[in-house]
Amino acid sequence: MRPPLALVLASLLASGLAPPASAAPAPAGPAERLVAHTSWTSGGQLRAGERAGVKIGQGSVRLRKPTVRRTYRGRSYESGSWTSAWVQPGFALTELIPSWQATTPGRSWVEVKARVRSGSAVSSWDVMGRWTSGEAIARTSAGPQTDDLARVSVDTLRTLAATGATGWQLKVTLLRAPGSRAAVSLDRIGAVASRLPVTDDVATSAPGPGVGTVLAVPSYSQMVHAGHSPQWGGGGEAWCSPTSVAMVLGFRGVPGPRVAGHADAVVDHTARMTYDHGYDGTGNWAFNTAYAGRFVPEAFVTRLRSLREAEDHIAAGTPLVVSVAFGRGELTGAPISSTAGHLLVIVGFTASGDVVVNDPAAPSNASVRRTYRRGEFEDAWIPTSGGTAYVIR
Repeated sequence: MRPPLALVLASLLASGLAPPASAAPAPAGPAERLVAHTSWTSGGQLRAGERAGVKIGQGSVRLRKPTVRRTYRGRSYESGSWTSAWVQPGFALTELIPSWQATTPGRSWVEVKARVRSGSAVSSWDVMGRWTSGEAIARTSAGPQTDDLARVSVDTLRTLAATGATGWQLKVTLLRAPGSRAAVSLDRIGAVASRLPVTDDVATSAPGPGVGTVLAVPSYSQMVHAGHSPQWGGGGEAWCSPTSVAMVLGFRGVPGPRVAGHADAVVDHTARMTYDHGYDGTGNWAFNTAYAGRFVPEAFVTRLRSLREAEDHIAAGTPLVVSVAFGRGELTGAPISSTAGHLLVIVGFTASGDVVVNDPAAPSNASVRRTYRRGEFEDAWIPTSGGTAYVIR
């Protein structure tokens, strides 16, 4: 199974929960797991950004009399841009993961860039993704980008200095074919900033209000799709992220495509629509939430500090797609013996606080539902991926 992107490219550390639409950092937890999520989700919030060739309408950023032309891979596009204000998370961030929701009909797409600053020094604008919901372009991350302050690892911007950065900023460019009336729009944009301690394990959190709640998330096995469409990141055995997203969208009542003689075609379709041509995989975190965001009001990438914080989401009826990694014998009952990175769905908790999941690595749909020991699961999630989670609600 191909491990998810950030775990291949660099070891991620642990961090904390940050609510959407808030720049306030979460309270410091053990070993100072600092995180702050800032999101612009409404017309009022988006109006605070700098605009060029765009307007705010119906709660989104939309092209309005664009005057800038741009050529990308031999094709011309008209474009406009929206730039956020500088965000100061309240601590010296070392990592930034943007995520977005956009509407991109026809030959339209969006480009998302990020930069950071430390004191008076400002980094270059680095491309975090070129994305479309259709086939206007090949969805892609931009590969390694390094300047004097930061570098990009597919979907994550990391500061080069251990001292971190004092602020961050995002810029989104909307593009469409010249003369087109395609209603391309930016519907939500944000990022989770974090400063993460180096630690091999974490103290097991005490169970909270989510215990005894298990959500009725449908079960899909990625292994049922082994060998399918290897051009989309290696085939079903590598599709842990899109399979997990497909399960959560199924829980949200989003119908998937139906193909005669093809079991759970929604998994294959989700893999195709989340595939990152630059990374050559389906594990780009922002691409997965951007795809899910086409069907639900809100989908974003964040980080949590503990399973206790995950319980708050479960209690609110929100399953979580999370990224884990573990060695042989470290996660009792897992369908795979070890992994450098794997995504699955937290669907609930037992009465004693153990974790109930839908693990797509199971060999069949019937065996996807698993229960993992709370302490083992927390060690496999928090210090390995930094508690990274997709929130789709």
